[in-house]
Amino acid sequence: MTATEPGAAATASVTAGLAFCELHVHIEGTLEPATIIALARSKGIELPYADEAAFARAYRFDDLQSFLGLYYDNMQVLQNEDDFFELGAAYLRRAHAGGVMHAEMFVDPQAHSKRGVFERVVLAGLHRAIAIVGEETGMTASIIVCVVRDEPVGDAMRMLDNVLESGFTVVGIGLDSAEVGYPPSLFSGVFERARAAGLHTVAHAGEEGPAEYVREALDLLGAERIDHGNRALDDRALVARLARDQVPLTMCPLSNVRLKGIPDIRSFPLRPALDAGLLVTINSDDPAYFGGYLDDNLRAVIATFELTRPEVEALAANSVTASFTGPGAH
Repeated sequence: MTATEPGAAATASVTAGLAFCELHVHIEGTLEPATIIALARSKGIELPYADEAAFARAYRFDDLQSFLGLYYDNMQVLQNEDDFFELGAAYLRRAHAGGVMHAEMFVDPQAHSKRGVFERVVLAGLHRAIAIVGEETGMTASIIVCVVRDEPVGDAMRMLDNVLESGFTVVGIGLDSAEVGYPPSLFSGVFERARAAGLHTVAHAGEEGPAEYVREALDLLGAERIDHGNRALDDRALVARLARDQVPLTMCPLSNVRLKGIPDIRSFPLRPALDAGLLVTINSDDPAYFGGYLDDNLRAVIATFELTRPEVEALAANSVTASFTGPGAH
């Protein structure tokens, strides 16, 4: 929906005056085609896609794995601190324009260190973006380093050690990438080390994997938030636990549609999750790939489910409650 389409004005009125925290956004997933093309040209990198239209045609995914191949290939243009600064600053400015007051950004250091771009370089660029855009806008942000779960466990531990030794602050550790066949239990030692270092813990679980992966993330990783978590709704006992403990779910509607986790936006399980008393937040995941930033995702669910102003206010409040370093820090 654009600003000129029917219903856009009404949707804007529902979100007016509200400030959201974005808790599930992969900074590499904010790498827009125009930026990829510009960075590739500046570095002499030959791309398989000639222009933005060709990228758009490639962004038709069948599942999570079909997306991940392109996602990691595109990262080759990120090679130095300035690249990560520009990436982070562009996202933060766009997010702020869409009503985000605080963002907790995921980053995949392993995807970069294997190319010789080490943790301290990535973190230096993102920290500079947070500082400069924060001065411009008053927006705050922090970083969650994610374990790439389809890489060896030893690599994850080395990444964590390098991050902790880098001198740059991160607020937490997460778990992402290809889910099926890579249960949370594989990384219990890494997360134990992270918790001992004072990091918050989150994990992708129940996006494509079963509800049992959500339970493992809670019990074995000590996850304080579940990223996605859709499949948790298949398990009544797990739903009751999530509701009782008010474990936040960082859900991503447009992402679920584009990756065919659900057939269409009407199938997004927002109503069942809210009706069950779950602490749901709305997020963009990888907005450059999935068709929208946080405000776009909000417009989609508001229009589809005819959310009332109090319901949208509750989603905004949930995002603050679930945050680690924003106004609702806990």
